[in-house]
Amino acid sequence: MAGFEILFKESVYKELKSIPKTDLKKILSKIELLANDPRPTGSQKLTGLELYRVRQGQYRIVYSIHDNELLIHIVKARRLG
Repeated sequence: MAGFEILFKESVYKELKSIPKTDLKKILSKIELLANDPRPTGSQKLTGLELYRVRQGQYRIVYSIHDNELLIHIVKARRLG
């Protein structure tokens, strides 16, 4: 299976800059894994939206999947709470 391309919404870059480096490495690793498995165990489809979320520690990564284009669009990466 071909991997998905991952794109980031512009506002996600600001969110990522504010995350401590140790957490940031884990978050980016989790996002990288989505390229091969966009619906991993533990991911959930958000109710009423065409978005999915996956957690990494205390952070939530929200993204959309475009199967026909093999594209994942990261729309949020924020701390829970």
